Amino acid sequence: MSERHAGTIPDTLILVEHPDTITLGRSARQDNIVDAGDVPVFAIERGGDVTYHGPGQLVAYPIFHLREGERDLHRYLRGLEEVTIRTLVDFGVVGTRRPGLTGVWTSDETAPRKLASIGVAVRKWVTLHGLALNVNTDLARFAAIHPCGFDAGVMTSMARELGQPTDFAAVKSALTKHIAAVFDREWV
Repeated sequence: MSERHAGTIPDTLILVEHPDTITLGRSARQDNIVDAGDVPVFAIERGGDVTYHGPGQLVAYPIFHLREGERDLHRYLRGLEEVTIRTLVDFGVVGTRRPGLTGVWTSDETAPRKLASIGVAVRKWVTLHGLALNVNTDLARFAAIHPCGFDAGVMTSMARELGQPTDFAAVKSALTKHIAAVFDREWV
């Protein structure tokens, strides 16, 4: 982050697939950890509650210096949602926002399921953390927590919604393209 703020590195996008990990945001409630078992738990500086990261989940960490007209945290969060929604469309999955909630959900109004979690931090207008999109994630792993305070059964993945595994590399490529377009960034 300090390198980006100093201008010694360009805006950067880091895409990873974590091993089993539970993270606690600044608003996390300890009672939202049901049974972590042997999964490591880390308190981190992003906003939000508790979430799970693991194999089959695409985690994006934009390290962006927000420009003068971009310096609005809510606008940034809605931008990350838009990136995710556009990525899902490329694979035939309809994602949507839910009023008052950050993240991306299925469009099923009677039983919406959460496809992506978003938790960020911004220091001196440099972004940290980002989004976690469930691509081929083992959804049973969410039973260790109440993700973002919800029942674990609310979580879903692209694979579940499509009824088959999704090409992870293709999702990474699509997300990279859409984050560049939504945030008007170019990658070296």
